[in-house]
Amino acid sequence: MASVEASSASQIQMDYMKLLVSQLQNQNPLEPMDNSDMASQLAQFSQLSQLEGMNSSFSEVLSTTNRNYANSLMGKNVAFYMENETSGDLELKSGTVESVLYDIETQESLLGVKDSDDQKYTLGLDGVVLVENQ
Repeated sequence: MASVEASSASQIQMDYMKLLVSQLQNQNPLEPMDNSDMASQLAQFSQLSQLEGMNSSFSEVLSTTNRNYANSLMGKNVAFYMENETSGDLELKSGTVESVLYDIETQESLLGVKDSDDQKYTLGLDGVVLVENQ
């Protein structure tokens, strides 16, 4: 199955400009294109490009915020659910955050947690259901 790549706003805008130039070169001189339609479409591409830039900036801010939050959990007790390997049921566990790892591939902050039985767990920030000071 072939994958479809999402084009950036600037790539879409460049493709549109090529198409527009081609249309202008081949248009019927007795029925020229409507300038207001072209201006409207160009304005929409400009807005799309700005939104794409804002989305990228927001993603960077969110990633930094998550990393800072994960680092702030060092030494704190956290509660989380883990699946019991034998029964498959979810069990509430708790432990102390001993390390924070940033996974470059998933761009996710992971917590290294050790419980009172010296068992170690690795979980994402979304797995934390309770945070408390020691």
